[in-house]
Amino acid sequence: MKDKTYTLYGAPLSLYSGKARAYLRFKQIPFEEVFSSLKVYKKIIVPNTGVRFIPVLKTPDDHYIQDTSVIIDQMEDDFPERSVVPSGVKQNLVSHLFEIWGDEWLLIPAMHYRWNHDNFPFIHEEFGKIIMPNMPAFIRRYVGKKAGAKFKGFVPLLGITDKSIPAIEDWYENHVLTCLDKHFAEHNYLLGTRPCRGDFGLMGPLYAHLYRDPAPGKLIKRIAPNVVRWIERMNRQKQPLGEWLEDDQIADSLLPLLRRLFEEFWPVLRSTNECLNNWIMDNPNKDKLPRMLGEHEFSIGKATERRAVSSFHQWKLQRILDHYFALNKEDIRQADNFLTSLGVPQVMKIRIDHRVVRRNNHLFLDQLTSSL
Repeated sequence: MKDKTYTLYGAPLSLYSGKARAYLRFKQIPFEEVFSSLKVYKKIIVPNTGVRFIPVLKTPDDHYIQDTSVIIDQMEDDFPERSVVPSGVKQNLVSHLFEIWGDEWLLIPAMHYRWNHDNFPFIHEEFGKIIMPNMPAFIRRYVGKKAGAKFKGFVPLLGITDKSIPAIEDWYENHVLTCLDKHFAEHNYLLGTRPCRGDFGLMGPLYAHLYRDPAPGKLIKRIAPNVVRWIERMNRQKQPLGEWLEDDQIADSLLPLLRRLFEEFWPVLRSTNECLNNWIMDNPNKDKLPRMLGEHEFSIGKATERRAVSSFHQWKLQRILDHYFALNKEDIRQADNFLTSLGVPQVMKIRIDHRVVRRNNHLFLDQLTSSL
Protein backbone atom coordinates (compact mmCIF):
# COMPACT_ATOMS: atom_id res chain seq x y z
CA MET A 1 0.00 0.00 0.00
CA LYS A 2 1.20 3.48 -0.75
CA ASP A 3 2.43 5.37 2.29
CA LYS A 4 1.89 8.91 1.06
CA THR A 5 -0.98 11.00 2.38
CA TYR A 6 -4.00 12.00 0.29
CA THR A 7 -5.97 15.18 0.87
CA LEU A 8 -9.77 15.19 1.01
CA TYR A 9 -11.34 18.59 0.42
CA GLY A 10 -14.77 18.33 1.98
CA ALA A 11 -17.07 19.62 4.70
CA PRO A 12 -19.14 18.08 7.50
CA LEU A 13 -22.42 19.35 6.01
CA SER A 14 -21.60 17.98 2.54
CA LEU A 15 -23.58 14.90 1.53
CA TYR A 16 -20.96 13.34 -0.72
CA SER A 17 -18.09 14.23 1.62
CA GLY A 18 -19.65 11.80 4.09
CA LYS A 19 -19.52 9.07 1.47
CA ALA A 20 -15.87 9.68 0.54
CA ARG A 21 -14.69 10.12 4.13
CA ALA A 22 -16.22 6.82 5.28
CA TYR A 23 -14.76 5.02 2.26
CA LEU A 24 -11.22 6.29 2.83
CA ARG A 25 -11.43 5.34 6.49
CA PHE A 26 -12.55 1.79 5.75
CA LYS A 27 -9.85 1.36 3.10
CA GLN A 28 -7.29 2.65 5.61
CA ILE A 29 -5.92 5.01 2.98
CA PRO A 30 -3.86 7.70 4.74
CA PHE A 31 -5.55 11.07 4.25
CA GLU A 32 -6.05 14.41 5.86
CA GLU A 33 -9.27 16.36 5.45
CA VAL A 34 -9.18 20.06 4.61
CA PHE A 35 -12.31 22.10 5.23
CA SER A 36 -13.59 23.59 1.97
CA SER A 37 -13.90 27.24 2.87
CA LEU A 38 -14.58 29.88 0.24
CA LYS A 39 -10.84 30.54 0.13
CA VAL A 40 -10.14 26.87 -0.57
CA TYR A 41 -12.78 26.84 -3.30
CA LYS A 42 -11.21 29.85 -5.01
CA LYS A 43 -7.55 28.89 -4.65
CA ILE A 44 -7.65 25.10 -4.92
CA ILE A 45 -10.91 23.44 -5.93
CA VAL A 46 -12.04 25.56 -8.88
CA PRO A 47 -8.57 26.06 -10.44
CA ASN A 48 -7.81 22.33 -10.26
CA THR A 49 -11.20 20.82 -11.14
CA GLY A 50 -13.02 23.50 -13.13
CA VAL A 51 -16.15 23.01 -10.99
CA ARG A 52 -17.40 24.07 -7.57
CA PHE A 53 -18.29 20.62 -6.23
CA ILE A 54 -16.95 18.76 -3.22
CA PRO A 55 -15.54 16.42 -2.20
CA VAL A 56 -12.31 16.49 -4.13
CA LEU A 57 -9.48 14.05 -3.47
CA LYS A 58 -5.91 15.17 -4.13
CA THR A 59 -3.47 12.34 -4.68
CA PRO A 60 0.16 12.49 -3.49
CA ASP A 61 1.22 13.27 -7.08
CA ASP A 62 -1.11 16.32 -7.17
CA HIS A 63 -3.88 14.76 -9.23
CA TYR A 64 -7.33 16.07 -8.29
CA ILE A 65 -10.29 13.65 -8.47
CA GLN A 66 -13.84 14.99 -8.34
CA ASP A 67 -16.96 12.77 -7.94
CA THR A 68 -17.18 10.07 -5.32
CA SER A 69 -17.88 7.23 -7.76
CA VAL A 70 -14.71 8.11 -9.67
CA ILE A 71 -12.79 8.40 -6.41
CA ILE A 72 -13.86 4.89 -5.44
CA ASP A 73 -13.05 3.55 -8.91
CA GLN A 74 -9.55 4.98 -8.78
CA MET A 75 -8.81 4.00 -5.20
CA GLU A 76 -10.03 0.43 -5.79
CA ASP A 77 -7.50 0.20 -8.63
CA ASP A 78 -4.69 1.75 -6.60
CA PHE A 79 -5.50 -0.01 -3.31
CA PRO A 80 -6.92 -3.48 -4.07
CA GLU A 81 -6.61 -4.45 -0.41
CA ARG A 82 -9.85 -4.28 1.60
CA SER A 83 -11.90 -4.16 -1.57
CA VAL A 84 -15.51 -2.93 -1.39
CA VAL A 85 -16.41 -4.77 -4.62
CA PRO A 86 -18.08 -8.15 -4.03
CA SER A 87 -17.05 -11.01 -6.30
CA GLY A 88 -20.57 -12.46 -6.48
CA VAL A 89 -22.64 -11.49 -9.53
CA LYS A 90 -25.81 -10.65 -7.61
CA GLN A 91 -24.03 -8.92 -4.76
CA ASN A 92 -21.95 -6.75 -7.07
CA LEU A 93 -25.04 -5.70 -9.03
CA VAL A 94 -26.95 -4.92 -5.84
CA SER A 95 -23.97 -2.94 -4.56
CA HIS A 96 -24.00 -0.77 -7.70
CA LEU A 97 -27.77 -0.31 -7.45
CA PHE A 98 -27.64 0.86 -3.86
CA GLU A 99 -24.82 3.26 -4.68
CA ILE A 100 -26.78 5.08 -7.37
CA TRP A 101 -29.97 4.92 -5.29
CA GLY A 102 -28.21 6.48 -2.31
CA ASP A 103 -26.38 9.06 -4.40
CA GLU A 104 -29.33 10.22 -6.48
CA TRP A 105 -32.68 9.14 -5.00
CA LEU A 106 -32.11 9.49 -1.26
CA LEU A 107 -31.07 13.02 -2.17
CA ILE A 108 -34.81 13.77 -2.16
CA PRO A 109 -35.47 13.19 1.56
CA ALA A 110 -32.01 14.53 2.39
CA MET A 111 -32.82 17.90 0.82
CA HIS A 112 -36.40 17.94 2.08
CA TYR A 113 -35.57 17.27 5.72
CA ARG A 114 -32.69 19.76 5.65
CA TRP A 115 -34.54 22.71 4.16
CA ASN A 116 -38.18 22.13 5.06
CA HIS A 117 -37.73 21.17 8.71
CA ASP A 118 -36.49 23.03 11.76
CA ASN A 119 -32.71 22.87 11.37
CA PHE A 120 -32.07 26.55 11.87
CA PRO A 121 -29.91 28.36 12.82
CA PHE A 122 -27.67 25.25 12.72
CA ILE A 123 -27.64 24.97 8.91
CA HIS A 124 -27.18 28.70 8.38
CA GLU A 125 -24.16 28.66 10.65
CA GLU A 126 -22.75 25.62 8.82
CA PHE A 127 -22.93 27.46 5.50
CA GLY A 128 -21.52 30.56 7.14
CA LYS A 129 -18.42 28.62 8.15
CA ILE A 130 -17.65 28.14 4.46
CA ILE A 131 -17.64 31.89 3.80
CA MET A 132 -16.31 33.29 7.08
CA PRO A 133 -14.93 30.36 9.11
CA ASN A 134 -13.18 32.58 11.68
CA MET A 135 -16.00 35.02 12.38
CA PRO A 136 -18.36 34.89 15.40
CA ALA A 137 -21.34 32.54 15.19
CA PHE A 138 -23.96 35.28 14.74
CA ILE A 139 -22.12 36.64 11.69
CA ARG A 140 -21.72 33.15 10.24
CA ARG A 141 -25.46 32.61 10.66
CA TYR A 142 -26.23 35.88 8.86
CA VAL A 143 -24.03 35.22 5.83
CA GLY A 144 -24.88 31.52 5.86
CA LYS A 145 -28.58 32.25 5.49
CA LYS A 146 -27.88 34.03 2.21
CA ALA A 147 -25.52 31.33 0.97
CA GLY A 148 -27.92 28.56 1.91
CA ALA A 149 -30.75 30.17 -0.04
CA LYS A 150 -29.11 28.99 -3.27
CA PHE A 151 -29.16 25.37 -2.13
CA LYS A 152 -32.69 25.67 -0.80
CA GLY A 153 -33.64 26.80 -4.30
CA PHE A 154 -32.80 23.32 -5.61
CA VAL A 155 -35.58 21.77 -3.50
CA PRO A 156 -38.47 22.26 -5.99
CA LEU A 157 -36.20 21.19 -8.87
CA LEU A 158 -36.04 17.78 -7.19
CA GLY A 159 -39.83 17.57 -7.23
CA ILE A 160 -40.17 18.37 -3.54
CA THR A 161 -43.45 20.32 -3.34
CA ASP A 162 -46.49 20.56 -1.11
CA LYS A 163 -48.06 17.92 -3.32
CA SER A 164 -45.25 15.39 -2.99
CA ILE A 165 -43.98 16.04 0.55
CA PRO A 166 -46.48 13.77 2.36
CA ALA A 167 -45.53 10.86 0.07
CA ILE A 168 -41.80 11.61 0.44
CA GLU A 169 -42.04 11.56 4.22
CA ASP A 170 -44.14 8.39 4.23
CA TRP A 171 -41.66 6.69 1.88
CA TYR A 172 -38.62 7.73 3.91
CA GLU A 173 -39.98 7.16 7.41
CA ASN A 174 -42.20 4.11 6.85
CA HIS A 175 -40.34 2.33 4.07
CA VAL A 176 -36.67 3.36 3.78
CA LEU A 177 -35.90 3.64 7.48
CA THR A 178 -38.17 0.74 8.44
CA CYS A 179 -36.59 -1.64 5.93
CA LEU A 180 -33.03 -0.55 6.63
CA ASP A 181 -33.55 -0.74 10.39
CA LYS A 182 -34.83 -4.31 10.05
CA HIS A 183 -31.89 -5.20 7.83
CA PHE A 184 -29.21 -3.65 10.05
CA ALA A 185 -30.70 -5.40 13.08
CA GLU A 186 -29.39 -8.63 11.52
CA HIS A 187 -26.46 -7.51 9.34
CA ASN A 188 -23.63 -5.05 9.96
CA TYR A 189 -23.75 -3.84 6.35
CA LEU A 190 -25.84 -4.34 3.22
CA LEU A 191 -24.15 -7.56 2.15
CA GLY A 192 -22.77 -9.03 5.35
CA THR A 193 -20.07 -7.98 7.81
CA ARG A 194 -18.12 -6.08 5.14
CA PRO A 195 -19.23 -2.80 3.52
CA CYS A 196 -19.70 -2.56 -0.24
CA ARG A 197 -19.82 0.54 -2.43
CA GLY A 198 -23.59 0.52 -1.92
CA ASP A 199 -23.09 1.14 1.80
CA PHE A 200 -21.04 4.22 0.98
CA GLY A 201 -23.74 5.41 -1.43
CA LEU A 202 -26.24 5.29 1.42
CA MET A 203 -23.82 6.93 3.83
CA GLY A 204 -23.83 10.29 2.07
CA PRO A 205 -27.47 11.29 2.58
CA LEU A 206 -28.06 9.27 5.73
CA TYR A 207 -25.11 10.81 7.56
CA ALA A 208 -24.55 14.40 6.46
CA HIS A 209 -28.21 15.42 6.18
CA LEU A 210 -30.47 12.86 7.83
CA TYR A 211 -28.34 12.04 10.89
CA ARG A 212 -26.28 15.14 11.44
CA ASP A 213 -28.97 17.83 10.89
CA PRO A 214 -30.99 18.40 14.10
CA ALA A 215 -34.57 17.64 13.01
CA PRO A 216 -34.02 14.50 10.91
CA GLY A 217 -31.32 13.47 13.38
CA LYS A 218 -33.91 13.29 16.18
CA LEU A 219 -36.22 11.37 13.85
CA ILE A 220 -33.72 8.72 12.78
CA LYS A 221 -32.53 8.17 16.35
CA ARG A 222 -36.11 7.67 17.48
CA ILE A 223 -37.40 5.30 14.81
CA ALA A 224 -34.29 3.61 13.35
CA PRO A 225 -31.70 2.88 16.07
CA ASN A 226 -30.07 0.12 14.02
CA VAL A 227 -29.53 2.55 11.13
CA VAL A 228 -27.91 4.93 13.61
CA ARG A 229 -25.56 2.17 14.76
CA TRP A 230 -24.71 1.43 11.10
CA ILE A 231 -23.92 5.14 10.49
CA GLU A 232 -21.66 5.27 13.52
CA ARG A 233 -20.00 2.00 12.49
CA MET A 234 -19.39 3.38 8.99
CA ASN A 235 -17.65 6.43 10.48
CA ARG A 236 -15.20 4.50 12.63
CA GLN A 237 -11.51 4.99 12.00
CA LYS A 238 -10.63 1.30 12.26
CA GLN A 239 -13.03 -1.37 11.07
CA PRO A 240 -12.46 -5.11 10.70
CA LEU A 241 -12.42 -6.36 7.14
CA GLY A 242 -15.44 -8.65 7.47
CA GLU A 243 -17.01 -10.98 4.91
CA TRP A 244 -19.74 -10.95 2.29
CA LEU A 245 -22.71 -13.22 2.84
CA GLU A 246 -21.99 -16.74 1.61
CA ASP A 247 -23.03 -18.06 -1.79
CA ASP A 248 -23.74 -14.60 -3.26
CA GLN A 249 -26.79 -14.24 -1.03
CA ILE A 250 -28.95 -11.12 -0.94
CA ALA A 251 -30.79 -10.76 2.37
CA ASP A 252 -34.59 -10.88 2.09
CA SER A 253 -34.74 -7.64 4.09
CA LEU A 254 -33.28 -5.74 1.12
CA LEU A 255 -35.79 -7.00 -1.44
CA PRO A 256 -38.59 -4.49 -0.64
CA LEU A 257 -36.09 -1.64 -1.10
CA LEU A 258 -34.89 -3.03 -4.43
CA ARG A 259 -38.42 -3.56 -5.72
CA ARG A 260 -39.37 0.00 -4.90
CA LEU A 261 -36.11 1.26 -6.41
CA PHE A 262 -37.15 -0.26 -9.74
CA GLU A 263 -40.75 0.90 -9.34
CA GLU A 264 -40.03 4.59 -8.67
CA PHE A 265 -36.40 5.49 -9.41
CA TRP A 266 -35.70 3.36 -12.48
CA PRO A 267 -38.46 5.05 -14.57
CA VAL A 268 -36.71 8.37 -13.89
CA LEU A 269 -33.48 6.96 -15.32
CA ARG A 270 -35.29 5.57 -18.37
CA SER A 271 -36.98 8.92 -18.91
CA THR A 272 -33.64 10.71 -18.57
CA ASN A 273 -32.28 8.62 -21.44
CA GLU A 274 -35.28 9.60 -23.57
CA CYS A 275 -34.98 13.27 -22.61
CA LEU A 276 -31.33 13.26 -23.63
CA ASN A 277 -32.30 11.97 -27.08
CA ASN A 278 -34.87 14.76 -27.39
CA TRP A 279 -32.35 17.38 -26.25
CA ILE A 280 -29.89 16.21 -28.91
CA MET A 281 -32.55 16.55 -31.60
CA ASP A 282 -33.26 20.11 -30.42
CA ASN A 283 -29.56 21.00 -30.09
CA PRO A 284 -27.79 19.26 -33.00
CA ASN A 285 -24.68 21.44 -32.85
CA LYS A 286 -23.95 21.15 -29.15
CA ASP A 287 -21.86 18.54 -27.41
CA LYS A 288 -21.47 19.95 -23.87
CA LEU A 289 -24.48 19.04 -21.79
CA PRO A 290 -26.26 21.42 -19.44
CA ARG A 291 -26.91 20.18 -15.92
CA MET A 292 -30.65 20.14 -16.60
CA LEU A 293 -32.36 18.72 -19.70
CA GLY A 294 -35.88 20.00 -19.06
CA GLU A 295 -38.55 18.43 -16.84
CA HIS A 296 -40.24 15.08 -16.53
CA GLU A 297 -42.81 13.35 -14.34
CA PHE A 298 -42.04 11.02 -11.45
CA SER A 299 -43.96 9.22 -8.74
CA ILE A 300 -43.37 8.39 -5.09
CA GLY A 301 -46.08 6.36 -3.45
CA LYS A 302 -49.41 7.74 -4.64
CA ALA A 303 -48.00 11.18 -5.45
CA THR A 304 -47.03 12.28 -8.94
CA GLU A 305 -45.03 15.45 -9.53
CA ARG A 306 -42.61 16.98 -11.99
CA ARG A 307 -38.87 17.48 -11.49
CA ALA A 308 -35.83 18.64 -13.41
CA VAL A 309 -34.09 16.10 -15.63
CA SER A 310 -30.47 15.71 -14.50
CA SER A 311 -27.97 15.00 -17.27
CA PHE A 312 -25.72 13.47 -14.61
CA HIS A 313 -28.28 10.68 -14.19
CA GLN A 314 -27.46 9.58 -17.73
CA TRP A 315 -23.81 9.07 -16.83
CA LYS A 316 -24.78 7.19 -13.66
CA LEU A 317 -27.23 4.98 -15.58
CA GLN A 318 -24.49 4.11 -18.09
CA ARG A 319 -22.29 2.88 -15.24
CA ILE A 320 -24.93 0.37 -14.15
CA LEU A 321 -25.62 -0.81 -17.69
CA ASP A 322 -21.90 -1.03 -18.52
CA HIS A 323 -21.38 -3.23 -15.49
CA TYR A 324 -24.28 -5.48 -16.47
CA PHE A 325 -23.36 -5.87 -20.15
CA ALA A 326 -19.71 -6.54 -19.32
CA LEU A 327 -20.77 -9.78 -17.60
CA ASN A 328 -20.29 -13.07 -19.39
CA LYS A 329 -23.33 -15.07 -20.53
CA GLU A 330 -23.54 -17.23 -17.42
CA ASP A 331 -23.24 -14.22 -15.12
CA ILE A 332 -25.92 -12.36 -17.07
CA ARG A 333 -28.15 -15.39 -16.68
CA GLN A 334 -27.64 -15.30 -12.91
CA ALA A 335 -28.30 -11.57 -12.79
CA ASP A 336 -31.43 -11.95 -14.94
CA ASN A 337 -32.75 -14.74 -12.73
CA PHE A 338 -32.34 -12.50 -9.71
CA LEU A 339 -34.03 -9.55 -11.44
CA THR A 340 -36.86 -11.83 -12.55
CA SER A 341 -37.38 -12.89 -8.94
CA LEU A 342 -37.85 -9.20 -8.14
CA GLY A 343 -40.48 -8.92 -10.87
CA VAL A 344 -38.33 -6.81 -13.25
CA PRO A 345 -36.94 -9.32 -15.79
CA GLN A 346 -36.15 -6.85 -18.60
CA VAL A 347 -35.12 -3.89 -16.49
CA MET A 348 -31.55 -3.71 -17.79
CA LYS A 349 -32.58 -3.82 -21.43
CA ILE A 350 -32.24 -0.09 -22.03
CA ARG A 351 -30.82 1.11 -25.34
CA ILE A 352 -28.35 3.95 -25.05
CA ASP A 353 -28.20 5.73 -28.40
CA HIS A 354 -26.04 8.59 -27.18
CA ARG A 355 -23.46 8.02 -24.48
CA VAL A 356 -22.14 10.82 -22.34
CA VAL A 357 -18.57 11.14 -21.09
CA ARG A 358 -16.90 13.18 -18.36
CA ARG A 359 -14.12 15.49 -19.51
CA ASN A 360 -12.56 17.88 -17.02
CA ASN A 361 -15.48 17.15 -14.69
CA HIS A 362 -18.11 18.27 -17.22
CA LEU A 363 -20.45 16.10 -19.26
CA PHE A 364 -20.16 15.87 -23.04
CA LEU A 365 -21.72 13.74 -25.72
CA ASP A 366 -19.51 10.88 -26.80
CA GLN A 367 -18.94 11.80 -30.44
CA LEU A 368 -18.36 8.19 -31.42
CA THR A 369 -21.80 6.95 -30.35
CA SER A 370 -23.50 10.20 -31.30
CA SER A 371 -22.34 9.86 -34.89
CA LEU A 372 -23.52 6.26 -35.36
